[in-house]
Amino acid sequence: MHQMAQSSVFLSGMGGLGIEIAKNIVLAGVKAVTLHDTKRCETWDLGSNFFIHNEDVLSQKTRVEAVCPRVAELNPYVHVDVSSEALDDNNDLSVLGKYQCVILTEARLSLQKRVNDFCHFHQPPIRFIGCDAYGICVRVFCDFGEEFEVSDPTGEEPKEIFIQSITQDNPGVVTCMDNQPHGLQTGQSVIFREVNGMVEVNGTARPIAVLSPHSFQIGDTSQLQPYQHGGFFVLVKTPKTYIFETLERQLCDPHVLTPDFSKPEAPLQIHAAMLALDGFQEQHSRLPNTGCSQDAEVLLKLTEEVNETLKNKASVNVELVRCLSRTARGTLPPLAAAVGGLASQEVLKAITGKFAPLQQWFYLDAVEVVRPLQSVAADEFFPRGDRYDGLRACIGESMCVELHKLRVFMVGCGAIGCEMLKNFALLGVGLASSSGEVCVTDPDLIEKSNLNRQFLFRPHHIQKPKSTTAAEATFEINPDLQVDAHLNKVCPATESLYNDSFFSRMNLVVTALDNVEARRYVDSRCLSNQRPLLDSGTMGTKGHTEIIVPNLTESYNSHRDPPEEEIPFCTLKSFPSVIEHTIQWARDKFENLFAHKPSMYNSFWQTHPSVEVVLERMQMGESLEGSFQVIKLLSKRPSCWDQCIAIGRLKFEKYFKRKALQLLHSFPLDTRLKDGSLFWQSPKRPPAPIDFDLKDSLHFSFIVSTAQLFAGIYNIPYSPKDITEEEVTRLLSDVKIPEYRPSEKCIETDETAKKPDSVKLPLSSEEEREAIAQLEHAIATNNVAAERLQVSPLQFEKDDDRNGHMDFITAASALRAKMYAIEPADRLKTKRIAGKIIPAIATATAAVAGLVALELVKVVGGYEFELFKNCFFNLAIPVVVLTEPAPVKQSLIRDNIYFSIWDYWSVFGHEDFTLSDFMNAVKEKYGIEPTMVVHGVKMLYVPVMPGHSKRLKLTMQKLIKPSGHRRYVDLTVSFPPEADGDDDLAGPPVRYFFSHNGETP
Repeated sequence: MHQMAQSSVFLSGMGGLGIEIAKNIVLAGVKAVTLHDTKRCETWDLGSNFFIHNEDVLSQKTRVEAVCPRVAELNPYVHVDVSSEALDDNNDLSVLGKYQCVILTEARLSLQKRVNDFCHFHQPPIRFIGCDAYGICVRVFCDFGEEFEVSDPTGEEPKEIFIQSITQDNPGVVTCMDNQPHGLQTGQSVIFREVNGMVEVNGTARPIAVLSPHSFQIGDTSQLQPYQHGGFFVLVKTPKTYIFETLERQLCDPHVLTPDFSKPEAPLQIHAAMLALDGFQEQHSRLPNTGCSQDAEVLLKLTEEVNETLKNKASVNVELVRCLSRTARGTLPPLAAAVGGLASQEVLKAITGKFAPLQQWFYLDAVEVVRPLQSVAADEFFPRGDRYDGLRACIGESMCVELHKLRVFMVGCGAIGCEMLKNFALLGVGLASSSGEVCVTDPDLIEKSNLNRQFLFRPHHIQKPKSTTAAEATFEINPDLQVDAHLNKVCPATESLYNDSFFSRMNLVVTALDNVEARRYVDSRCLSNQRPLLDSGTMGTKGHTEIIVPNLTESYNSHRDPPEEEIPFCTLKSFPSVIEHTIQWARDKFENLFAHKPSMYNSFWQTHPSVEVVLERMQMGESLEGSFQVIKLLSKRPSCWDQCIAIGRLKFEKYFKRKALQLLHSFPLDTRLKDGSLFWQSPKRPPAPIDFDLKDSLHFSFIVSTAQLFAGIYNIPYSPKDITEEEVTRLLSDVKIPEYRPSEKCIETDETAKKPDSVKLPLSSEEEREAIAQLEHAIATNNVAAERLQVSPLQFEKDDDRNGHMDFITAASALRAKMYAIEPADRLKTKRIAGKIIPAIATATAAVAGLVALELVKVVGGYEFELFKNCFFNLAIPVVVLTEPAPVKQSLIRDNIYFSIWDYWSVFGHEDFTLSDFMNAVKEKYGIEPTMVVHGVKMLYVPVMPGHSKRLKLTMQKLIKPSGHRRYVDLTVSFPPEADGDDDLAGPPVRYFFSHNGETP
């Protein structure tokens, strides 16, 4: 970040690609950006540059003058200025000497070569990036100098891996605990920590040679002390130097990245075609004319000539060259967004030295978008003087009209959602005049932390709804859009709103979500309603897109990610070994103290409003669920700020001193297991009790934040003076700390044991007596007024620094880490782990949204399966992989009866329609008789179940009991196997409609 904040960038060309790069690097936070351009705003620009508005065209502003204030508004910490001086083959380039990185877009190749030479041989070298987008083809070229050092090529966080053993040998062999894979490569180095016995290895970095996925050699250990136990190792990140050649040298022998392995020759084919296009412009001072077959033949001949000059050549792709010629004057905004995201990441690499740079060319084509349009009449692609002329040159008027009529439902309006709305606006998706619509829903409000990647939002939007704010910002890009913004989740609870008739009005669904559960639900609704789903997601520099098309591809739910690994209960409670454990423990404490228990308290008193009746029932020996915990909370409920401070101090004593003393009492340091090995050995860390010291800022922060949170749930006021060190010291002087007596209770050490539900544990007679006595005392002292039976549970909110939530979790986690001698985490890392923040950056979100929008055009065009592409990328490495989606599978029931996940069979019933009628209807309509019928988890008919044969006479209405708004239910039906003894055969869902016309009964 420091290097980024010291860097100045020169960016030339304010077309669609240039503005994408400007947006992304300003959001990332460079020191200064100079935007360079010499052209005036034209109507054409409205379809590619989201920061040029209609009034800029009418007032004949220069493009750079129009966009500068809007780019600057993205990040007040970045200085944005402009240059409109001509940059050509005759300029003095010394003016570029003050920049650390120079990016050229919309520049002729001759100028790119000249500027690149200046940058390459400048001392120190200036990092150079050249980007071009012509119709369906884009390219990025990088030259970061002859020696470019990268501090961290991958950006992956090194893991701490625990050690099982180290041999005393030459070479010594390290084995990982529990056969955990180390993920190392020969030649890398690791550093050892906390090794017992062979202490000489601690703190030293040693090169390794891999033996197996979970063992490696570390050189001679024969003269070291023998290994005893414990310790872990971490990969040492070593800088790597990359060598770059100039653009001139790279033209004949390019180093290219291959994004699509189904067409491995494509990068070299596009390289030749785009160099030929550069030559065409030099010869004719223009681009090929849209739909001109003569120009296409000239470009084809030039491509063949260029191809002959290449050292490493591929066959000329005639289709690609002709498509490039026809679309070169046009622009595909999603393609500019996708490659703009990648190019922006290269800019950030150039100025920070973090992540492996692109070496040296990236090419991408969207030939699949235009391939089915080659037979369309040429005049479809001609300009009509509106904002869609650039797009029209690529996909034709008819496809533009289809986009205008499109009705899209987008779920989520965060980083990807903002980028998608931008793409919709530039593509003209969902225009009011064409009865189109973009419906977007998101229940979230805008937080400050959103502003560095959700580019439609500004500081004055904080705490406003994301969806409505983004909709307003989208109107500024394209006022003709029809955007309907909702504030709802899409989940079972809102199914009456987002019902089948809603989905039937929508042409396709786009998810811009950050969790798997919500994706699975939306996918199930799309499957049920036969709607295409375009899904995408990012995690830092990584991104993926998945295209789901009815009857062509599998669905999102067709594959399952491995479940997230849970931290064992005993590890969290007593034996943490890494910082993630202490952060999760602190997060759980917050949830238990300030959310779960207060919610349980409210729920109990709502169910049992009379305290006297509760006492009477308990005295009669009745067991009321949760009563012990609730009465304990009532009896200890604080009524003033002093008591909140006292609770904080007692919690400190319990968590950070007594817990350690108890563990060391139960398991002294010399405790051994049955096999003779030490109990306290890696990964178990023995705790050290912490003595309270108010002068320690961590101790003070824990006490004050705990007191503030308790004051919050109990509605106790306090003033700024109450949280000063002087006042807290005075209040703590009155707090009496009870004498510690060790307990003989059993401490869980089984890693497979689950956390017990304290509410459902049976109470001992002593606990029952204690609860009754506490409740009697509360009644006797008039401490049971209605307001005392109500509290205000807290909902964890990581982004509000004033609420004390992160103060508590940061202090609690850091103190527990200190108690167990674990390296602590700073507030930012604690917030990321506790808040389960999936890191998102503007470069990756722009790229995935662009790739998804390209697929949207194909869906609208009703393209064949082979033309769709899923994508996975990691901009850090960089790697981009385009693949075909998973084709839909056809399952055989029997006798040539097939079905896929997209199929459902339908049966229309009526009020008196029986289960027997249903079975017969399936047999008559589909030629196979059901053997079993299930509704959700309820078995309607299973022949072997007692009494089920009698159900055949019952009506479907009685068996299913439909809720008010349901017109149908989907039933799971099985069919008899072909051979006795085999399992029943699965079939598609059978959709049973309650009436002949499918209306609600």
